Amino acid sequence: MSSPSKRREMDLMKLMMSDYKVEMINDGMQEFYVHFHGPAESPYHGGVWKVKVELPDAYPYKSPSIGFVNKIYHPNVDEMSGSVCLDVINQTWSPMFDLTNVFEVFLPQLLLYPNPSDPLNGEAAALMMRDRTAYEQRVKEYCQKYAKPEDVGAAAEEKSSDEEVSEAEYDSDDEEMAGPVDP
Repeated sequence: MSSPSKRREMDLMKLMMSDYKVEMINDGMQEFYVHFHGPAESPYHGGVWKVKVELPDAYPYKSPSIGFVNKIYHPNVDEMSGSVCLDVINQTWSPMFDLTNVFEVFLPQLLLYPNPSDPLNGEAAALMMRDRTAYEQRVKEYCQKYAKPEDVGAAAEEKSSDEEVSEAEYDSDDEEMAGPVDP
């Protein structure tokens, strides 16, 4: 096993052993989702985001690619794609950092201290600079609409409840079919 893949595995295990819920996308340990909770001291508190992480082959020498799957209102996150504008990930990444740093330090810092002077979401940046209260209200509305913990968890658990749903639908179809059939 080469050093980058061993490091990728160690970092992923460390992340899984912390309090983060991690969902693998493929077997290669290069793509996965992490459930990320908004920091307590921020208007994002109470929100949960599914963050897609893609590790390049050269990880940890190259930074991971990070994007929010469900919508978040933030000056440094593109509302449509979910991509994140974060210097530490995009420019100043170092192999000394690991995945746990991303979710325990970098993303919480991003949500606590948005940088409206380098926006990916110009509307959010302008609102934040013009009216901080209205901006924080919009953040909370997005949390309510797009980042409820049960919604993020439900997306992950759909697979297990699908069988029960289809069985229940099948049973109700049987009852309808058991009635008299008009010629």
